[in-house]
Amino acid sequence: MTDKPFGTSGVRVATIGQGTWDVPERGAASKEATRAIRRGIDLGMTHIDTAEMYGSGRVEEFLGTALEGVERTRLFVTTKVLPSNASYRGTLDAAERSLRRLRMDYVDLYLLHWPSEEPLEETMRAMARLVADGKTRFVGVSNFDVPEMLDAASHLAGIPLACNQVLYHLRERTVERRVIPAARERGIAIVGYTPFGRGSLPSSNVLDGVATKHAATVRQVILAFLTRSENTFAIPKASLIAHVEENAAAGDVRLDDEDIAAIDAAFPAGDARRLPTL
Repeated sequence: MTDKPFGTSGVRVATIGQGTWDVPERGAASKEATRAIRRGIDLGMTHIDTAEMYGSGRVEEFLGTALEGVERTRLFVTTKVLPSNASYRGTLDAAERSLRRLRMDYVDLYLLHWPSEEPLEETMRAMARLVADGKTRFVGVSNFDVPEMLDAASHLAGIPLACNQVLYHLRERTVERRVIPAARERGIAIVGYTPFGRGSLPSSNVLDGVATKHAATVRQVILAFLTRSENTFAIPKASLIAHVEENAAAGDVRLDDEDIAAIDAAFPAGDARRLPTL
């Protein structure tokens, strides 16, 4: 598994991490999911993403159990505050609840899940307080277009906006038009969620051909393509060990210019005037 600098933080983070949206948090399936997450960590997929919204907090609780006994400094854990909780006081309280569920003293990255009706200045003030109090190392946003992303950064005096987490897959590459370049210019990491899209896996002769050329799978080619930029990361969800192992091996796939051009032509980037969310 490869890693690379996470924005201007000076910290290196696994290029391909592990998402937990809709992960089974109870029953036999949760035991397999636990084994999958721990296998991913063993393979270097130490960037683990969750949110208070997932299972109304139950996924954070699941992670708190699943990560028990793993050396904390090996992990880069992200969670998110719901927009409805994103007032100054609400953000601080939500972070404390998340930490209790995760059984952690701090998270590595704390995000505003999507734009809120609460004043952004107040949310970012709370984020800065959480950094000062040692409750999170870095802060960021999710599902923000460029103007909102820059606005959020402007309210973090002396603290960098570390990340913008966005929907990013082959059928939805809108963020490549504006968001990724703007973030790169300002040292902001882009973390793409749902990298395989929703529904069936993208299918094309181009993907099949590139996969054959590199002795890889189509999933691995997709992940390699989406993380080709210096500031892009991906957090595929996988609840089965076999899928985690497949995702981890994508870090070893090196696409050349010909591969990238072929995939780009087969799956055009789309219209820059809109930013998809959730």
